[in-house]
Amino acid sequence: MEPRLPRGMRDILPEQMMLRRYVIRTFEEIFEAYGFEPLQTPALELRETLMGKYGPDAEKLIYDARHREGKEELSLRYDLSVPLARVVAMYPSLPRPFKRYQIAPVWRAERPQKGRYREFYQCDADIVGTSSMAADAEIIALIDEALTRLGFRNFVILLNHRKLLAGLGRYSGVPEPLLGSLYRAIDKFDRLGLEGVREEMRRYGIPEEVIDRMLELLRIEGENTELLEELAHRMQAAEIPEGLEGIRELQTLLQFLDEMGVAPERYRISFTMVRGLEYYTGPIFETVVTEPKIGSITGGGRYDGLVGLFAKQSVPMTGTSFGIERIIDVLQELGMAPPGLPRTPIQVLVTVFDEPRMGASIALARSFRQAGLRTMFYFEPRRLEAQLRYAHQKGIPFVAILGPDEEAQGVVTVRDMRNGEQRSLPPKEAAQWIREALEGGGYGG
Repeated sequence: MEPRLPRGMRDILPEQMMLRRYVIRTFEEIFEAYGFEPLQTPALELRETLMGKYGPDAEKLIYDARHREGKEELSLRYDLSVPLARVVAMYPSLPRPFKRYQIAPVWRAERPQKGRYREFYQCDADIVGTSSMAADAEIIALIDEALTRLGFRNFVILLNHRKLLAGLGRYSGVPEPLLGSLYRAIDKFDRLGLEGVREEMRRYGIPEEVIDRMLELLRIEGENTELLEELAHRMQAAEIPEGLEGIRELQTLLQFLDEMGVAPERYRISFTMVRGLEYYTGPIFETVVTEPKIGSITGGGRYDGLVGLFAKQSVPMTGTSFGIERIIDVLQELGMAPPGLPRTPIQVLVTVFDEPRMGASIALARSFRQAGLRTMFYFEPRRLEAQLRYAHQKGIPFVAILGPDEEAQGVVTVRDMRNGEQRSLPPKEAAQWIREALEGGGYGG
């Protein structure tokens, strides 16, 4: 049979995995520096756990996964937020605030395209158990630091608030049953533009005069504080407390961001940023890369009601998800990977001269590993040129040659494949020289 993959799925080969591991480790270091703890949940959830949480458009993309003899209705997880809410409901003794991160694959039956796959990794950081806007601000500070550490410069974090969106709808006179349709229409603003959104609202049955008032609000421009002050004046005059509450929380959020040292140019209030998932209840945020235009690379917000779907009591929660696949795509497209990033985790290849010396090569490889070097030995006594070519193809930085001359002198010949430098040293000194060269050349891996 022809070997092939399902649409939207990928094999990730070792050299690509090295960049992926670098990105994941960078996230893990930053998350733990902020006090987040790791969590793991299963790939399969009960179907009832996932359904009714994301909205009808998203739930069409959930994969069902049932064993032909199984009795439980199961689905592959769509994201990592709903499983987190289930965990919080199942383990109420977890100390709060509970700060967790999880880096794991999720599955969505999307139309495959650049930067969008059907199986992909999400990287989530969430704070459970506090309503303070300081938690939301910390999530945004985390986003800024993580992307900056990876070398991103051309990005902006868009901010909005679900209560403010509801306030805008009520201020414009959108009928209550059509508020969900309003959000779906506004969410397409970047793709369709102002007139395209107008047509979407018409299609959803929103009255023309209501559309005009709504689009007038979307045209308001200015700095973050100016935008919020302008809307606060309108919401105050129209007596819309929900909208005012959203504005006050955003104003508090901006104050915390300033105190956390996040540069003002890194974030912007955007009334047209909606976030499609229905479980958001407060501030929402999304990061877009302005060059190249690949879409959003993070998305999240506050979702205080999600745990309440699994337990009697709601628990405040806020967090974000990093789109690792798109982030890696941008790193590759812009050549942003660190110049010293290894192509393989292997640091040393020990050659095999002939069958009688196979044991000596095995022993040398073992001694290098004991010295802290990631080492493999070549399994067959082929020509030295073939073994050196193998190391070159793999990107292994050092080759240890152990032939009859070296064995007689009690040394090993070590070749630096990066620059051709070669030394004959006793095994312990050879290991020390390799370690020092790796540390100096950025090959720590």
